[in-house]
Amino acid sequence: MRHVVLVGDMKVGRSDDILVTHALGSCLGLMIYDPEAKVGGLLHAMLPLSKINPQKAEANPFMFVDTGVPKLFKSVYELGGKKNRMIVKAAGCGRPLSNNEMFKIGERNYIVLKKILWKNNVLLESEDIGGTTSRTVHFELSSGRIIISSNNQKQEL
Repeated sequence: MRHVVLVGDMKVGRSDDILVTHALGSCLGLMIYDPEAKVGGLLHAMLPLSKINPQKAEANPFMFVDTGVPKLFKSVYELGGKKNRMIVKAAGCGRPLSNNEMFKIGERNYIVLKKILWKNNVLLESEDIGGTTSRTVHFELSSGRIIISSNNQKQEL
């Protein structure tokens, strides 16, 4: 079944699911996958730190990298995923407006992600990060295959 992950949202699933998210500009797209259990999830987080709006973070933790990433991992663990088998990949965190973007949200999203992963002894296997183009992610949970579409081109991550 195909599930669309909207901005500030997360979906997890099993081997017969395909997770898709569109318009990854400065947002973080984080994909995690356990190849043995064939379970995984996709997070589309907008902003780096929940402390700017704790009420919004409580209502929707997936909007923020610092609250969404732990929820993504916990949700995949609940489906039978194991940390030591997890394949972790990231996309987005760009500068869709230009290199002069004042708030550097994409860059900050990536820094917060890397800190969370580092503190939890998790490494990114691959990434498609930065730049000024928007990305669409197709994540097939039957195989763990991730296809990134950007500027009418497709590549496997």
